[in-house]
Amino acid sequence: MNPIEQAAGSAQEKIAVVKPNLSSKENRFINFFENATPMDWEDWTWQARNRINTKEALSQIMSLTEEETRGIDRCGEKLQMAIPPYFASLIDPEDPSCPIRRQCIPLENELIRSPHELEDPCGEDANMPVYGLVHRYPDRVLFLASEMCAMYCRHCTRSRMFSKGRAKPKASSYEAIYEYIRSNKKIRDVLISGGDPLMLGDHILEGIIKNLKAIPHVEMVRIGTRVPVTLPQRITTEFVNMLKKYSPIWMSIHFNHPKEITKRVRFACELLADNGILLGSQTVLLKGINDKPYVMKKLMHELLKIRVRPYYIYQCDPIVGSSHFRTPLSVGLNIIEKLRGHTSGYAVPTFVVDAPGGGGKIPIEPNVVVSQQNGSYVLKNYAGKEFAHYDPA
Repeated sequence: MNPIEQAAGSAQEKIAVVKPNLSSKENRFINFFENATPMDWEDWTWQARNRINTKEALSQIMSLTEEETRGIDRCGEKLQMAIPPYFASLIDPEDPSCPIRRQCIPLENELIRSPHELEDPCGEDANMPVYGLVHRYPDRVLFLASEMCAMYCRHCTRSRMFSKGRAKPKASSYEAIYEYIRSNKKIRDVLISGGDPLMLGDHILEGIIKNLKAIPHVEMVRIGTRVPVTLPQRITTEFVNMLKKYSPIWMSIHFNHPKEITKRVRFACELLADNGILLGSQTVLLKGINDKPYVMKKLMHELLKIRVRPYYIYQCDPIVGSSHFRTPLSVGLNIIEKLRGHTSGYAVPTFVVDAPGGGGKIPIEPNVVVSQQNGSYVLKNYAGKEFAHYDPA
């Protein structure tokens, strides 16, 4: 049985006890779905079952461009389209450059293969000792617990794995993963990701966390997710109460644009933070979406306001068909220069490149060391002024 079906129940059991009122745009959007009610809208399983995945459904909501039409017609060759009604309600139907729209509606550019693009740019398959587990760093592993996302980001690094768009949790592969971690005592940190692990039912995800927490040398369990952004209705009191039992739990949430931080997302993140879930953000640098310093600064400020600590800005991975999303490294360096010294240190994430071929994350920093000689350094500050620094004798 599909995890969404396993998780389905009455909406009253799934929604948070206290929830924000629907926005006027959401209330209007419900009318596109026959017999849907505000209670349905707040049920994450309803949102998942009613994801928009056809050109016909999407064209009822907005006028599609020719490039979008061709992209949708052929997206199954690479990565299918699936947009939760909530996230679709954030799209500007009149603006093809809308940052929400560009992240979730396919363009025919996705089918263009440019030089240096790779099916598996991070070399995960080559570092997978057990199916579903990537072991690249000495003390931490990546647990790919699900092959389903709420919304399929068009810049997805793992599009090669999730093109069929169906969750396929395998209990037998889970057990092999637990055994591998038990047998490797250097592993102290496990990141549960996918797909998106929050698309699993509470009981399945709890089973994973419980098994990991039972391993004595596992000190840290993290969850990597985009669901609080694309499907915030998934963050229910039942869900956070389950996570609280296994505290501390860290959650890395994929945010890309200030427009994603709605009242509903704010409520979801505050519900998590109020219950002791430690929140950080991961952002992918995307051309035409968040590649301007003022947009990135606004995003970082809005994240801090909802108690999400900016953690990483990723250079967009060179997946096949990503040239229309990727920027030069200089763009990311310029953003960091415009943040550092110009805003709170907490609002300055680390800019990283996940080195193609499995080299791991490499921090990329603006050059602040002008010169060095015999323990004497000339350093440049955020304003471009130079200062001398001397090592101790």
